[in-house]
Amino acid sequence: MFDPVIAPSGTLLGLLQRGRGDGTLHALAAPRADALAALDHCVVNDPRHDWQVENRSLYYARLYLDLHGSLGGIERHLTASSDLVDTDETRTGLALAVLGHLASYGRGDALALLRRYAASGANWEWALDELALRDDDTGLRTLAEPVLARFPATPEGDAALAATVRDAFEPRPWRLWEEDPRAFVGARIRSAREAGSFDRWQRQMRPSGPRPGWSVQAVLDWADDGLERGTPRHVPAARCLAAVAAPEDRPRIADAARHGSDGARCAALQYLADIQDPSVLDLVEAAVNDGSRVVADAAVLAFERMCGDEAVDRARGWVHRPDALGASAAGVLACKGTARDAPLVLGALRGTVRGEGPDAPELWTLVDGAGRLGIACAAPVLRHVYRETTSSRLRGRAAAALAATDPSYATGFAVECLWDCEETTREVAALHAETGDVRVAERLRRLAADPAEEAEVQTAVRSRIGPDMPAV
Repeated sequence: MFDPVIAPSGTLLGLLQRGRGDGTLHALAAPRADALAALDHCVVNDPRHDWQVENRSLYYARLYLDLHGSLGGIERHLTASSDLVDTDETRTGLALAVLGHLASYGRGDALALLRRYAASGANWEWALDELALRDDDTGLRTLAEPVLARFPATPEGDAALAATVRDAFEPRPWRLWEEDPRAFVGARIRSAREAGSFDRWQRQMRPSGPRPGWSVQAVLDWADDGLERGTPRHVPAARCLAAVAAPEDRPRIADAARHGSDGARCAALQYLADIQDPSVLDLVEAAVNDGSRVVADAAVLAFERMCGDEAVDRARGWVHRPDALGASAAGVLACKGTARDAPLVLGALRGTVRGEGPDAPELWTLVDGAGRLGIACAAPVLRHVYRETTSSRLRGRAAAALAATDPSYATGFAVECLWDCEETTREVAALHAETGDVRVAERLRRLAADPAEEAEVQTAVRSRIGPDMPAV
């Protein structure tokens, strides 16, 4: 999947792509045709950089409801000829998830479209999972024949069916079809389930994959072999060293961490960091200074795994380095530093935004650190990250940090955060938004009554709702 093109944050499309609460508020105030066009664009061109961790589906579904929007754009996307060629689930996953939420809100057209796509679409398994949560037994039973028709009655087709039944995310449809009295439906699925269960048992009894010998040198050689094959093993190798290494092996492992080949060096650094060896910080610095890129990256990762006072103290000296170790040191101070480290964290936060922009991966820990340390003068840069980042998860972290550092948050960003696409962001807003704003009171009541809302958000909402809340 290509990186999405994100519109500027000040536009309606840019707000909706980011999943900001202001996107919903602006869409409801914009001409309806313009709002629906922007909404359709977001749903059929997934704007998320990481669809596995960022939420958009409920956010977009709620906006379709508020705008009384038709599903024509989604239907054209799902039934396009490209669905036969581009079978990647990321092309249609967001649209199917939006339809699932709309079906749960009672939109019959969304339910019907999901059924049609489950019967004939390329990403039918996703659609079936959505229906497993929302459809009734009668609707699901009608899909048995078109779904099974995808698997020819051949040894290869039966094997593919067994794997599909075994790995199904939502088993409800398969269990329902298993009860079908027709032999080509019920009996075939029962046979597939038995075959899948037997295959799973076989894999558990005969685990595959390389395993190291039972000695320190064998583990180090195994780590080297993995790196040569293009499959780094230094993290599991470090765990193996923890099982086989004795105190007398420590000099050999330390020597490997300083002078060994790349795979062995990476594994030794990870192991020494895990046991908090007194020499590991010097070894980490040496690896970053003179090691290969693989070794330097492993050294930085090993350092980040350390949690002692020695690591925090060394981070104070490394934070000014212009390399990955300096960035890692700033993250360590953000996560584990004390109030004395606030200027260093603030400097790293400002420098990262200036040099790498509002989507830099290092910002996640730095934003959290600004909130944890209560750095009040970080509020302007946190507000910038909140507005401009294309990551809804990072925006949520910025919102939490603003709640801890910015006195204006309760009457400012917290209001729009009640409409945000991320439930964690809505939860923070529900705890802090100023209820004197009529929009806040109305929104809190709506969230409290919405069955699709997350339990944590509703708990936060109910902690704010009381007899003294302004009437709406």
